[in-house]
Amino acid sequence: MTVQFLINNQDADAADGATFDRIDPVTGDVASTAAAASVADVQTVAEAAHAAFPAWAAMGPSQRRKLLNAAADIMDSKSDAFIATMIAETGSTGPWAGFNVMLAAGVIREAAAMTTQIGGEVIPANKPGTLAMGVPRPKGVCLGIAPWNAPVILGTRAIAMPLACGNTVILKGSEACPKTHRMIVDCFVEAGLPEGVVNYVSNAPKDAPAVVKALIEAPQVRHVNFTGSSAVGRIIGRLAGENLKPSLLELGGKAPLVVLSDADIDGAVNAAIFGAFMNQGQICMSTERIIVDEAIADAFVEKMAARASALPYGNPRDKVVLGALVSKEAGEKMEALIADATSKGAKVVAGGQRDGAMHSATLLDGVTSDMRIYGEESFGPVKSIIRVNGDDEAVRVANDTEYGLSAAVFSQDIKRALSAANRIESGICHINGPTVADEPQMPFGGIGDSGYGRFGGKAAIAEFTDLRWITIEDPNQHYPF
Repeated sequence: MTVQFLINNQDADAADGATFDRIDPVTGDVASTAAAASVADVQTVAEAAHAAFPAWAAMGPSQRRKLLNAAADIMDSKSDAFIATMIAETGSTGPWAGFNVMLAAGVIREAAAMTTQIGGEVIPANKPGTLAMGVPRPKGVCLGIAPWNAPVILGTRAIAMPLACGNTVILKGSEACPKTHRMIVDCFVEAGLPEGVVNYVSNAPKDAPAVVKALIEAPQVRHVNFTGSSAVGRIIGRLAGENLKPSLLELGGKAPLVVLSDADIDGAVNAAIFGAFMNQGQICMSTERIIVDEAIADAFVEKMAARASALPYGNPRDKVVLGALVSKEAGEKMEALIADATSKGAKVVAGGQRDGAMHSATLLDGVTSDMRIYGEESFGPVKSIIRVNGDDEAVRVANDTEYGLSAAVFSQDIKRALSAANRIESGICHINGPTVADEPQMPFGGIGDSGYGRFGGKAAIAEFTDLRWITIEDPNQHYPF
């Protein structure tokens, strides 16, 4: 059965009837067949969202909150279906898919709570008898472009707060998980959102540049949010800028986990194992660089390697911790990173095995700046251990990257840890916790090549509204002429 578009709460095929297949990365079977948009389909969906905007924007916050909360409940009820679909389309494990659904429902509920928090302010005016206000108003049609790696969380995040703020939305699904992303939109429609408020389109990989360009250039679209690679983020940001449309970009990462000389080694190992290998390392916040003080490095590496070597990997339908990467090509990239690093002196202390798209938890000790994996985002379960001498070098290495999304620092001296954390350049930093963490109410985003803008809670209100200056004045005020 073909995964269709959703426009005006109705299923729709591509104008030319085109479809594309998503292949299960483990079995090689067709996981889903989806409608493949062309530029011809863009105007239809943009006009539908635009026509629905005035009524949705005028709806009272309590009614929008009720509908959003209903969507969250429906999403929870579909957890098993989401899990099965995510496993087939992306190769994720069942626990990761289930966590996606749980957190995504929380994202919707947090957005629902924000409907009554979109307040403005009264600003003192110099004119006597004038009431001046800063009032946030919805932008209009918001385009959300979501990735495959945490598809339910990130697909939901792309549309929940825009909806709460009174915008209508278009979700452009990932080519790697079109059915998973369509299921998100179905939850909102089943909750009773009016026609055209939430819409969905998908496209074949070969058509992505043209379809995305057309969506951003559509005059009805007033804002773009994108989660994905920094390379594509640059394209999205350029297109949005050329069309004078604001964008929110949450992009790649090279998250450092810094282990200072006085750290609780067992605690740091626990956090590093989780942060490095959750979802096979395919998370923007994944621990990519484990930066360890030489004074404790041998003990840390011994414990870390033992833990990593014990993590089962394989078919996500089995009882494993690491399932499949998104594609066989992603697995081949892991091999290339290992080959490059070992040829330049790094040592494989755990893992190193691959079976198609499935790859073991792998640690490379002795990584240096001349190796690809030092600076390149692996986005997989191959992780680098970098030894340093002292806090200053640890911070320097942590900052030796163009990325700046998440980071972590481990030390039993909180003042010392906070000093290091304050010098690390990132949008997120956790002391004595993993680099991988998310809560719907937290300001989430990065700096540098990790993008700009913030998802989450009150911080997202500013992203999805325009602040207007409105005055009520004395009609008989004095003018100079």
